[in-house]
Amino acid sequence: MVYRGKVKGGAIVLDPGVQLPDGAVVRIELELTGEPPLTAVDDPLSRMTDLAFDTGIPDLATNVDHYLYGHAKASDGG
Repeated sequence: MVYRGKVKGGAIVLDPGVQLPDGAVVRIELELTGEPPLTAVDDPLSRMTDLAFDTGIPDLATNVDHYLYGHAKASDGG
């Protein structure tokens, strides 16, 4: 069965009168309506590098699990 709605404030809001039970599994399919697509400025993923900063940790990429979860540091191969 197909239900319609719109995204408002990051949430899917179904058209009036549509009621689905809590826990219902749904599949969302974007319906192209002729509206302009998201631009790079609108897409949060494209702005990810704006949030990056230098941590001063030279091996962060290699040992991210160490710094986040306390795992043993990875061997440097030497």
